Amino acid sequence: MARLKVRVAFPERCKGCGLCVHFCPKKVLSVGNQRNLQGYKVVEIVSPDKCTGCGVCYLMCPDVVLEVV
Repeated sequence: MARLKVRVAFPERCKGCGLCVHFCPKKVLSVGNQRNLQGYKVVEIVSPDKCTGCGVCYLMCPDVVLEVV
């Protein structure tokens, strides 16, 4: 069975609020230095091997930036 992973599906929606980063139990995400067209720093995946695909980050994101695939 394939393992679920998080991915940044819509970086243009990200406001860099950090809710997904704060609630990730494995500390997979971080607010990076890359900016989107609105000037917000975009979330990035820093430890993809630690991701369990739990979906907490996806549920906490108010702008539906993340996707669990």
